[in-house]
Amino acid sequence: MISVNRVTKEFDDITAVNNVSVSVDEGSVFGLLGTNGAGKSTLLRMIAGVIRPDLGEIRIDDMKVYDNPKAKSRIFFVSDTPYFFDNATPVDMQIFLSNQYPAFDTVKYAGYLKTFGLEPDRKINTYSKGMKRQLALLLGICSGTKYLLCDESFDGLDPVMRQGVKSIFAKEMDERGLTPVIASHNLRELEDICDHVGLLHRGGVLLSKDLEDMKLNIQRVQCVFSSEEDEKKIEDGLSVVKDDKSGSLHVYTVRGTREETEKAFKEVNTVFYEVLPLSLEEIFISETEVAGYDIKKLIMG
Repeated sequence: MISVNRVTKEFDDITAVNNVSVSVDEGSVFGLLGTNGAGKSTLLRMIAGVIRPDLGEIRIDDMKVYDNPKAKSRIFFVSDTPYFFDNATPVDMQIFLSNQYPAFDTVKYAGYLKTFGLEPDRKINTYSKGMKRQLALLLGICSGTKYLLCDESFDGLDPVMRQGVKSIFAKEMDERGLTPVIASHNLRELEDICDHVGLLHRGGVLLSKDLEDMKLNIQRVQCVFSSEEDEKKIEDGLSVVKDDKSGSLHVYTVRGTREETEKAFKEVNTVFYEVLPLSLEEIFISETEVAGYDIKKLIMG
């Protein structure tokens, strides 16, 4: 487990991370959302032990991470601007990282390079931005570490490559318990892969929740009531987060399970009602609006 407890980091008069506490469970995919400047990169660098927090504590499997080689050996950090040695090839990077990470899987690495069409003896400085990101991710996956920290690593990948990397994540999680932490400013990149999502804004955590719990406990229902009395029964009986009303049509966002919601609507008279599926984006919009924020401005520009 990765445990971040009340961590703060300042650079001169700028507070990059402000009193952040999050936990990342083993074998899950943790998505770290936030706009540019929200503190994602700084937080990941502290988790990786690259920089020291000013306040608070970070532990990897109950070990302090900063200045601790044993803890750091369990982490591979893929930065938003991957670094490679001058004139290095993918094979050169493999040789170097194999010395740093004894569990580096050279056979798997060679297979992934072939799958992704990355020439092993070609100089990396001739690669495109997307190819460099692919290579950095493959190096991280094949390093054999327990935790893989990815900072905007899907940015620049085309949809096919993005799905390919996600498939590899799923395979590695199943086979050896890999735990990826993926930072992104794009909510849609994380929807089909993450188990848990934390939302950062201005250095602090707005929310950190399990996606399945969020999906199970928030519903959207569109309906037309037979009477004002039935409308009042629903609004008194359910935890209504939001009511978008157009004429006689209500579109409610409510907290509670689907079973609880349907039971409440079956007990009143409606012209019709329908429980609608919710996307991750819609769930987050609902959650952050309750907290007084507009995620459309925070994440989607």
